[in-house]
Amino acid sequence: MSVQTLTSPGSPAHAETALLKVTGLRVAFRHNAAVVKDSSFELRRGECLAIVGESGSGKSVTARALIGLAGAGSQVDAGRLELDGTDLLTLSERGWRSVRGNRIGFVLQDALVSLDPLRTVGREVEEAIAAHAPGMTRSERRDRAVALLERAGIPEAARRADQLPHELSGGLRQRALIATALAGDPDLIIADEPTTALDVTVQAQILELFEDLKAEGLALLVISHDLAVVSRLADRIAVMHDGEIVEAGPAGEVLFAPREDYTRLLIDAVPEGRSLRLNRASGTVVARAHSVTKVFRSPGGHRHTAVDDVTFELHAGETVGLVGESGSGKTTTARILLGLTEPDSGRVEIDGRAWADLDKRERVAQRRAIQVVYQDTLGSFDPRYTVARVLGEALGVAGVPRGRRRQAAGELLDSVGLPTGVLGRRPLELSGGQRQRVAIARALAPRPRVIVCDEPVSALDVSIQAQVLDLLVDLQRETGVSYLFISHDLAVINHVSHRVLVMKDGRVVEQGDVGSVFDTPRHPYSRELIAAIPRLAPPQKEEVPA
Repeated sequence: MSVQTLTSPGSPAHAETALLKVTGLRVAFRHNAAVVKDSSFELRRGECLAIVGESGSGKSVTARALIGLAGAGSQVDAGRLELDGTDLLTLSERGWRSVRGNRIGFVLQDALVSLDPLRTVGREVEEAIAAHAPGMTRSERRDRAVALLERAGIPEAARRADQLPHELSGGLRQRALIATALAGDPDLIIADEPTTALDVTVQAQILELFEDLKAEGLALLVISHDLAVVSRLADRIAVMHDGEIVEAGPAGEVLFAPREDYTRLLIDAVPEGRSLRLNRASGTVVARAHSVTKVFRSPGGHRHTAVDDVTFELHAGETVGLVGESGSGKTTTARILLGLTEPDSGRVEIDGRAWADLDKRERVAQRRAIQVVYQDTLGSFDPRYTVARVLGEALGVAGVPRGRRRQAAGELLDSVGLPTGVLGRRPLELSGGQRQRVAIARALAPRPRVIVCDEPVSALDVSIQAQVLDLLVDLQRETGVSYLFISHDLAVINHVSHRVLVMKDGRVVEQGDVGSVFDTPRHPYSRELIAAIPRLAPPQKEEVPA
């Protein structure tokens, strides 16, 4: 449907001519049905428009169509597709190259993939500068690159410019990508899921940077499935579903007085203000880590303490959340609990038996008691295997006779809300939510006492995320399984956990009941994390000049 473009009366852009005008945008691929249908919107300088919706809704294709990169075999049509008076529909490929970077900057979600791993971030920015200002000397490009990195909020920019992407944190890599997008002094920045993979404090820093860019007069088009992020940054919101913009308007109206059922569904799925937690079982201790320490040594002799004297317990039927920024030691702690990484000191017990006391055969048997569900379901499965084979292997390890495995696989799928027809399909033929359900089914196959959930919903759309969280809680209610739940999304942790451990620099700096830690955090780092949680909030009203 075509949606009327709305601008808040108090917006600084209210009286300005739109920088970007899109009317009746349609994108199709070869003989398939259109994936973007009759979409219309406008964007002014100093304004942020957020396009939200689930995977497959058409939001990323819309963004790519605006820079002439909709994809191979795509057909882009529109009544109007203009950038500051330039008709983008008439551009040749050479014309598009003059628009990309110079007029429109593009920021992707995964900075580690987007940046060349063999080139320093400074050289990456310099290359973008050279493409838009070929007359600059190498020294001038270097100075300009450092200035852009500083503008993007990177401390010690001159030193960081000489580092490779893998030497930077996720937040610094994302800032480097933003600096590259700013190299051509664009009028418009398009950011596709720019904060999805970031820790909550780093996410807050990136949002603050975008707010500063907007204040400088840049127009922002943000693609996101995170409505809490959107509520902080966007002036207006367009909600996409099945290729159409089904609702659009000022951010406050869309988020707090939505007209469409689909918009209400997305908002209701945000893990905020309600809890899925059961009363914590006072059951036996099923997993225990006592004074666990792990030090990694680089070839050059540098020592890095990844886990430092960590102690905690996990009871039957309990969910313990593990939070902290990237590099805090969460994943290494999980691997030690799973028996995949040996600690340098300390002891881990599963059902009262320590990994260190088990021989190889006993370790294999013990692994049935503790399973894991990862974030990257595609990377967790062999793409050649059908779901039947994925589950069949797990059931075989659990000792289920070959003749009963297909029936047992069907029962596992039923337990996670999937039809048996999925058994014949391969991972790439499933949606993200379906793959995660299969991963949970596989983890359930040996009837474990503990499941480690390592960012199990961070890559999912908000409504699918809610379904998977509901599923995990239902399974806990039915089976009594315990979860160690790792996430950078503190709203999710608050949503599902009974207790929470806060890690920083390898140490647990605070732990306790989730209500106490979130409501009255004692440690300054815990307070910093919780203060940075993005929440659905109405935009602050600006005074309208008399």
